[in-house]
Amino acid sequence: MGRHGGVAVCLAAMLFGLPLALSPAVAQTQNPPAARKGAIMQAKGSFEVKITPQPLGHPEEGAPLGRMLVDKQFHGDLEAVGVGEMLAAGNGAKGSSGGYVAIERVTGVLQGKSGSFILQHSGTMTRGVPQLSITVVPDSGTGELAGISGSIKIDIAEGKHFYTFDYALAPAP
Repeated sequence: MGRHGGVAVCLAAMLFGLPLALSPAVAQTQNPPAARKGAIMQAKGSFEVKITPQPLGHPEEGAPLGRMLVDKQFHGDLEAVGVGEMLAAGNGAKGSSGGYVAIERVTGVLQGKSGSFILQHSGTMTRGVPQLSITVVPDSGTGELAGISGSIKIDIAEGKHFYTFDYALAPAP
């Protein structure tokens, strides 16, 4: 991953809710409300996440960059597996700035409905203050989750990761 890979992993950890030293401010990050296609529902639970650093597709120059594979296990109202890729930039030092983007496919059962959907992540750290948005990609739902929309908020307490998923399912045609 190059000489800056570990730095990008640290930054991504701060923004993505990974099991590394995290800023308490991440737990207070808010996402936009779910799109209003149907009744808004809420799912809650915990998750574990594992990242695997990957080589960059081009030589590094300038700002530190990192690329990682992400594997998640969701528990609670969402029993699912999430897999995705993340790109991150920044130096990862405490109180610094940086950002990440990621795409994650979630496959499993959400409150009794099975299928999959895609999450789009966008995180920015401005001098140690995080801003995080995790939203469902429109029209990405499959199976009983076709028509899903929504957003996820991540909370971190005592080293454990929790999600609150505000979502809606479009009424069947």
